[in-house]
Amino acid sequence: MIEQLFQTLVATVRDVLPIAAILFGFQLVVLRRPIPHMRQVITGFVYVLIGLAFFLVGLEMALFPLGKLMATQLTDPAFLFGDGAPIDASSIDWTSYGWVYLFALAIGFSTTIAEPSLLAVAIKANEVSGGGIGVWGLRVAVAIGVALGITLGVFRIITGTPLHWYIIVGYLVVVIQTVFAPRAIVALAYDSGGVTTSTVTVPLVAALGLGLASTVPGRSAALDGFGLIAFASLFPIISVIAYAQLAEWRARRRSS
Repeated sequence: MIEQLFQTLVATVRDVLPIAAILFGFQLVVLRRPIPHMRQVITGFVYVLIGLAFFLVGLEMALFPLGKLMATQLTDPAFLFGDGAPIDASSIDWTSYGWVYLFALAIGFSTTIAEPSLLAVAIKANEVSGGGIGVWGLRVAVAIGVALGITLGVFRIITGTPLHWYIIVGYLVVVIQTVFAPRAIVALAYDSGGVTTSTVTVPLVAALGLGLASTVPGRSAALDGFGLIAFASLFPIISVIAYAQLAEWRARRRSS
């Protein structure tokens, strides 16, 4: 484990150094100004390197194996049907995976609520809107979108239906919503789709998709295991715009 941590730390330093070179280069060469609080900046970079290294090792040791293990156990015919599991697992249809859908719904909601980047965006949105956009309201709206999106993505993996049709229809819904949505929420809704694909959500969602595609009969991890993150990015846009439209409708109803 120590060797793995050291190798990950070296790789992280190699990845972060170009970013540091660009930032320091523009500050010193282009702007021609000294870097304020140099000691704090250097200390911050060291913390970033160490934190990223531990985080990446933790992904490999905990989150990825845990996601695959949960997918394997939830799709095991012995779990789905007990001792009377059918010998031919391919005879199991999509309705047999109720616990998988429930797990996807729960993991999508909980990981999004815990997402640090979403919390940061929600706090800033609350500040610039003068309290008009609630921190918890935005977080819950995004979490509901991610939960529904991942659940639908799990359904796609189980049924083997084409991914692009879901994405096309989803963005058509977004376009239609954008036409009728309050102007102030559109950009925030679009950003909400991006902040969900961050440090907490992506590892578990990716592990769930790969584990599910590896265990469902007739599915390939390489062909069907990916795509859940696309659902996690798309559906929060729909849910946040819907949340704003519902709030606007309720405000109009109260005023009338």
